[in-house]
Amino acid sequence: MKPPQFDYHAPGSIEEAVTLLGSYGGDAKVLAGGQSLIPVLNFRLARPGVLIDINRIGALSFIREADGGVAIGATTRQRMIEGSDIVGRRAPLLADATRLIGHLPIRTRGTIGGSLSHADPAAEDPAVVTALDATMVALSKRGERRVPASGFFRSLLTTALEPDELLVRIEFPPTPAGTGTAFVEISRRHGDFALAGVAAQVTLAGDRASEVRLAACGAGPGPIRLAAAEKIVRDGGASAASIEAAAAAAAAGVEPTSDVHASAAYRRDLVRAMTRRALERAVARAAGGTR
Repeated sequence: MKPPQFDYHAPGSIEEAVTLLGSYGGDAKVLAGGQSLIPVLNFRLARPGVLIDINRIGALSFIREADGGVAIGATTRQRMIEGSDIVGRRAPLLADATRLIGHLPIRTRGTIGGSLSHADPAAEDPAVVTALDATMVALSKRGERRVPASGFFRSLLTTALEPDELLVRIEFPPTPAGTGTAFVEISRRHGDFALAGVAAQVTLAGDRASEVRLAACGAGPGPIRLAAAEKIVRDGGASAASIEAAAAAAAAGVEPTSDVHASAAYRRDLVRAMTRRALERAVARAAGGTR
């Protein structure tokens, strides 16, 4: 299929892109990697009057250490994130998740900002930023706005970005010492979107879990922070019984829907299993194991 007719702009700077968005607003769509937008256009599920291609803006592609964590430009390719030593050290959960995204050609073109802005509920990046309380930084002619992950995802394929705003970078907080991470998901075939997945980050202080971060994808209209499950592990430690109880709480805390790929009940059971596996793996890594 062919996309609908639209006007095309390829700005060479962030300022030019922001000016265009300010002029066209809701009639414009931003093109980054195109792994989500192009199929949507081809199926005519979206009919923008204007396409703003930001691929020529080099200032939007970077990975750098920032305040003990890491800042990543919106058009940074997922393949670049996957191979980044900085990401591996400063945001290992993001590195874990990125390796599971699609296939190599998809990661080579796909961008972290594009994935977050599209906000597919089954995508890995939204679950990671939700688990880590990352901050999305948006820019418009009105100035810069910082949006925490907890307020960024509004509903299915909908974010807090205003029509005149451009997502310019994502800021991840520091990862404490003694931390283990894991991203576990189930898909029908390798490279497919996950039927359900769970991101886990656990920081150990002796036998106690001093910090636990959990989020699920594929289990609702957007990424879901599994706060009740986090509390169980923080309060009860990283024992097998505590992890099993956390997995049950995670399953009870999601509201998946049924579709042609899986029933809601099956997805809920997947969240239970994925939470258990992700916690076990993260705890083992935090303790110095290799699971």
